Amino acid sequence: MRRHLKPASAKLRRERIFPLLHPLAPRFECPLCGYRGPFRTVTPPTGRRKHAQCPCCGAFERHRLQCWCLHQLFDLHDFSRMRLLHFAPETHLRKLLEPRVARYETADLYADDVDYCVDLQALPFPDAGYDFVYASHVLEHVPDDGRALAEIRRILAPGGMAILPVPIVADRTVEYPAPNPYESDHVRAPGYDYFERYRMHFARVDCIDSSKAPERYQTYVYEDRTGWPNEQSPLRPAMSGERHRDIVPLCYVHEEGGR
Repeated sequence: MRRHLKPASAKLRRERIFPLLHPLAPRFECPLCGYRGPFRTVTPPTGRRKHAQCPCCGAFERHRLQCWCLHQLFDLHDFSRMRLLHFAPETHLRKLLEPRVARYETADLYADDVDYCVDLQALPFPDAGYDFVYASHVLEHVPDDGRALAEIRRILAPGGMAILPVPIVADRTVEYPAPNPYESDHVRAPGYDYFERYRMHFARVDCIDSSKAPERYQTYVYEDRTGWPNEQSPLRPAMSGERHRDIVPLCYVHEEGGR
């Protein structure tokens, strides 16, 4: 009697086929879905990025680094009672965060599939209403980022924390006179100095970079930036090298009564 076998899932096909199509490419591991093999090269308007995307779940370098950081934090802190506000929630990170916190809420300026449509520069929430704020690749879109940081700090309770990564694309931050449509309407090119701004609002800021994560997760940005500035990114300065560190800033509020 012939058995009727179920067709392989799309995920399983990607896991099996992509490595076969790239037999000589370096092998990595995705901490979000467990895939092992080569990662995709992507070509956004700003240039070509090697080893960027997991072909199985679609996670990029930033997701893998943030996932690794979050798992370190899960081992150190009790998230089960936290009230979390997640700005511009990405599916990869939402799946990690939502099951672990007591209250999970989402926000965005334009999206209609979130709990609150709000401006990060003028939040309608009460002081100390949340224990955790997450906003990945958001502040590079916000004109008055100082005001946004002050608002994030205001709504955090004593002992709270915020994770606020931005794409690092320069050695030093460059402000734009207007949003650049070729850079997803970024209003600045954040540099490695950008997180100094956070220290004006938070008691402690720990910057965790790609060098701390396991090499097998491939959390660096492989990108030739020597061709900047160009017609599409006229204010982005050139950067030497082809492998650039990504950074996850962990921002802490002191416990009540602390300095």
